[in-house]
Amino acid sequence: MTQTILLKKRPEGKPTRSDFEFVKEDKELTINHNEMILKTLYVSVDPYLRGRMSDAKSYVEPFEVGKPIHSLVIAKVLDSKNDKFTEGDYVRGMLNWKTKQVSKGEGITKVDPSKADLSAYLGILGMTGLTAYCGLTEIGKPKKGETLVVSGAAGAVGSVVGQIGKILGLTVIGIAGTDEKVEMLKSKFGFDAGINYNTTENMKEAIAEAAPNGVDVYFDNVGGPISDAVLFNINKFSRTVNCGAIAVYNNTEQPKSVSVRPFLVKNSASMQGFIVSNFENKFPEAIKQLSTWLAEDKLTYSETIVEGFENIPQAFIDLFDGKNKGKMVVKA
Repeated sequence: MTQTILLKKRPEGKPTRSDFEFVKEDKELTINHNEMILKTLYVSVDPYLRGRMSDAKSYVEPFEVGKPIHSLVIAKVLDSKNDKFTEGDYVRGMLNWKTKQVSKGEGITKVDPSKADLSAYLGILGMTGLTAYCGLTEIGKPKKGETLVVSGAAGAVGSVVGQIGKILGLTVIGIAGTDEKVEMLKSKFGFDAGINYNTTENMKEAIAEAAPNGVDVYFDNVGGPISDAVLFNINKFSRTVNCGAIAVYNNTEQPKSVSVRPFLVKNSASMQGFIVSNFENKFPEAIKQLSTWLAEDKLTYSETIVEGFENIPQAFIDLFDGKNKGKMVVKA
């Protein structure tokens, strides 16, 4: 028995369970030359998937209605006629939300469970870590002694960005949505300060108080009013790294925001959006450095692991309510 999760219809606003459809197939999988059978072990759910559920122009093609959704998956090779993979191998790749599937090995790489937990290859040693490292170092261009502010700081990318900032000698301030998360930023990830945006009446003043010397680098994972408030505190020649905008992904109307132009002009500041594949040539360097820091206990990570393949849609939906600490992963 194989289960598959399809995009049943395009979400309007925040996704709901009714936007997804489960299909069961009682059919034995067979393989031909160069193919293999993969069993899904861990599935990554990420905010960017929301954009792919809309039929709008973006940096990647949208998901098709009635077709399987896909994201990064850790799988085990059950059978193989592919010379590059053998039965028992653990692999990572962009795969369908299916319990079992046939693959020709395209875009699939082996992962080593003896070096890190398998789920870590979806997070700190996967797209999450790459996004944090490349975005901060290539666009943020941090310098020792500067001040870094991270929004969505208790999330998968944000928590890694903050830790890298500390390793590189920055003062790091994180913005999160609960007191518990703020405390975690400081006690587990080494942030210098944290702000709970849900209990803070004036974010502009709170950021100014936490960063009395101003903001040199802003790693933006959320967009919206929080990012507007940061703009009032940026320094001359500051760099804003636009990684995500989860605060507005589910908006059904054009969001209203302050104009960034006056802030950028008067501060000779820069603001750049990116997707992690922009820095593909940096991936080997990034993975090597992240692995080294992890082995040296300079980096740590948090995961929210949800049990059960059937809970993939709800785990994805829960991202928009901030129910994850660190990387959200589903153990199938």
